[in-house]
Amino acid sequence: MKWYAKTMHALLIGAVLMGVTLNCSSKPKQNDASSASTEAVASSPENKAATGDIPPGAKALMKAYPDFVKGYRDNKLIMADGSTLVYDDGKEKTFDQRLNNADPEDMFTIPYDTNNWAPGYLHDPGRIRCEALYKKMYGASAAAVQRTLVPVKWFGQTVRFTKVNGAADALRKVAAELAKHPELKKYLKSSGSFYWRQVRFANRLSAHSFGMTIDIGVNYSDYWGFKTRNHSETTKGIKYYNRFPRTLVQIFEKHGFVWGGRWYHYDTMHFEYRPEYFVK
Repeated sequence: MKWYAKTMHALLIGAVLMGVTLNCSSKPKQNDASSASTEAVASSPENKAATGDIPPGAKALMKAYPDFVKGYRDNKLIMADGSTLVYDDGKEKTFDQRLNNADPEDMFTIPYDTNNWAPGYLHDPGRIRCEALYKKMYGASAAAVQRTLVPVKWFGQTVRFTKVNGAADALRKVAAELAKHPELKKYLKSSGSFYWRQVRFANRLSAHSFGMTIDIGVNYSDYWGFKTRNHSETTKGIKYYNRFPRTLVQIFEKHGFVWGGRWYHYDTMHFEYRPEYFVK
């Protein structure tokens, strides 16, 4: 009987230990399903941001304008005020349509090349602007933009420039560097900065409306619209003119300004603060 009792006791202990081992090593089915579901969500198109698949243009905007563009998800830019802006509307657009109804993605369809001194047909890098984005950042009315303007000393003049996104500070850096080049002084007289208006020969707001653009050297400037009688955006054969020194242009670009002289539709006195084209 003692032998029988010891045997039964050993069998009971073995069964308990086996049960414990099975329970610890087995995985409930719901955990497998949960894991698969998590992987599917992370790789889905709606959650590209979670996997780091953010379009280069959206990344550039986030780096250039960190006070306003806070993130990207579901094909939308996430703004600081909690609102969102569709990044790519998915529409096939003509050149005219990009100019007049741009989404943020459209702004990056033409690369800004600082080595291109002879722009080809319809090569207008930086001329395409998403008006909704710039209204979000700089102001949606003349009065709203005016509240952001600060004085900037400019070679014997004072220009009003927006402080938003560090634009005024960038212009001050340009002035400080240009001051080291007395040979450029004749090009530097400003003929305007902030002016809420539409683009000449068009039906969209000028970049001057947002207070982050300056015109200089009007006596040495050239503008495509004055060189042709046909003001269609798709006019072919527009002859290129420029009288501005490269050194001047490169100093502006160094501090985040695009130059209108790099456009097929050239406007050589035009310098516009667009740091999204220069962020690394």
